[in-house]
Amino acid sequence: MNQEMDRLSGKPFKKRNYKPAIIILSVVLIGVIALLSGRRGVEEFTAFDITILPLLNAIFNSFTFLFLVAALIAIKKRYINAHRKFIYAAFFTTSLFLVTYVSYHYLAPSTSFGGSGIVAGIYYFVLITHIVLAAAIVPLALTSVARAWNREHERHRKIVRWTMPLWLYVSFTGVLVYIMISPYY
Repeated sequence: MNQEMDRLSGKPFKKRNYKPAIIILSVVLIGVIALLSGRRGVEEFTAFDITILPLLNAIFNSFTFLFLVAALIAIKKRYINAHRKFIYAAFFTTSLFLVTYVSYHYLAPSTSFGGSGIVAGIYYFVLITHIVLAAAIVPLALTSVARAWNREHERHRKIVRWTMPLWLYVSFTGVLVYIMISPYY
């Protein structure tokens, strides 16, 4: 049932149930980020200049976007090993983003956007869609990789048709949000 033969080694391969870990990790990550929204920050934090963290967020999001584009190109050309490495690289830079994002929002007060008119409308549209889709990406990306690990190739292909474009959007708009709000830090 849950066991099949590995194509390369000919040895038995057992699928794993990643669902509990995906649910727990998704709830914890999204919950921590939700709790940090609107926090006042730590008073008198002086260990280092925390205003560098949003720039690091944008840099990590940029690398995530580039790794995802490279992963997409690699899989279109059927370079599966390269695709896998680029996806792992995207997970790594996304993890670094999460560390710097959570650190900044724990340490710093919330920054308000100072623009007005159409620019404010565009900013808030991008920000809101970015936030909503970023929350959706957590379980989608984890489920996508779990299906790949379990060699559920058809189910993997079905979910990544949603995961890849949404993750690309989230990583790109993360950079865009930074560019738009950076004058107000």
